[in-house]
Amino acid sequence: MAPSNNAVHAATTPTTLDFQLQNQTKSGTVYAYITGQAIDNNNALFLLKSDGKTAYYPSSPSGSQQALGADCAIPLGAVGNSVTVTIPRLAGARLWFVQDDKLTFYLNPGPSLVEPSPANTADPNYNKYWDFCEFTFNDQQLYVNISYVDFVSLPISLTLTNSSGQTKHVSGIPADGLDTICSGLTDQQAKDNAGWDKLIIKKNGANLRAVSPNTGITLNAGLFDNYYSSYVDQVWSKYTSDSLTINTQISSGNVNAKISNGLLDFGNGAATYGKPAAADIFSCSTGPFAVAGKTEKDAISARLAAAFNRSNLLINTNTPDGDKISDYYQNAVTNHYSRIVHAANLDGRGYSFPYDDVAPSNGEDQSGSVFDGSPKSLTVAVGGGNASKDGNNQRKNATGSKGPSNDTKTPTTSQPAKNGINWKDILGFLNILKRLPCFK
Repeated sequence: MAPSNNAVHAATTPTTLDFQLQNQTKSGTVYAYITGQAIDNNNALFLLKSDGKTAYYPSSPSGSQQALGADCAIPLGAVGNSVTVTIPRLAGARLWFVQDDKLTFYLNPGPSLVEPSPANTADPNYNKYWDFCEFTFNDQQLYVNISYVDFVSLPISLTLTNSSGQTKHVSGIPADGLDTICSGLTDQQAKDNAGWDKLIIKKNGANLRAVSPNTGITLNAGLFDNYYSSYVDQVWSKYTSDSLTINTQISSGNVNAKISNGLLDFGNGAATYGKPAAADIFSCSTGPFAVAGKTEKDAISARLAAAFNRSNLLINTNTPDGDKISDYYQNAVTNHYSRIVHAANLDGRGYSFPYDDVAPSNGEDQSGSVFDGSPKSLTVAVGGGNASKDGNNQRKNATGSKGPSNDTKTPTTSQPAKNGINWKDILGFLNILKRLPCFK
């Protein structure tokens, strides 16, 4: 498990880091925002000002829903332009993009930040074309992921370059990726009439975003009620006689369970689970999957929730170590949003539900993350223009036009990202990240 930000240890990262932000949309009006908690400033609320260099630490307002006291909209400039911004070490951070408009953030007493919401139709940003990626940059490493846990809208790709010149890349969706996803949801709706089309949000007849089932349930109470019932019943029937093995990927190792008195029982008081509803499965955090504050049970819950979302419990009694990506989402009852989103990504990777980082030990990452203990720079391209599986096109097509920093150098190394990740080593760190605000 990775040490906390307050632990005493030798730092391996610089105190600041450059991000290259590329406008790969078809619009010359794109803005970025960076928010988080400043680790080296007592975790104070942080925003980056519009010049891409200056920190803004808001004071606590006297009332709720107060406007920011600084301009934090960073212009990306013309199509193909690249600008460089500099950030301090941040926890629970997000890098936001909006096209053809600006985003509205508010301050509440604390101070705390009121962020744009895809699940609140009264939010002033609801009908805008925006998206974000998430990151934590502490004294041990930079960790970044493209998140589809709440919704999909603007394409975002990541290319992390370390001090040795090696690069790691997450491709994201291409320019037409949102339309592909919405088409897939429409096709799935025609097959099972379960409500997948309700996840498509339009503006003036065009696709604005595709929300996750969890967000969809927030917008439409009752959506997907009883959707997973038949599958859950089959799982309960199977493990009345068979034994389910879950590798907790912590010191507890493998734990086994069978159905006893109507509950999936892991024995010795480790964990028991009643039948989850669809909302519990999609959220990974309610009903039987609510966080227990017990390390072993929470580890089991994460892997069990992931297996339900991927619907592979009927074909594999050993999860996640016996899992195969080719077996994910093959049951008729599954998280089709996640299936469709992964299929639309050029490299198949992206955080599409809260525990999409669960993977076999030494297995292939599905969560769309890059991380490194010696980061040099991060290139984030928005819009999907020139998107490629290895990131070469984004690097070659950055124009280097002037932006907030006037420093527009982009990485030149083109080493493909590595897929083999030792999840036993990184899992503890990822579980810590899930407790940060950017994952809630």
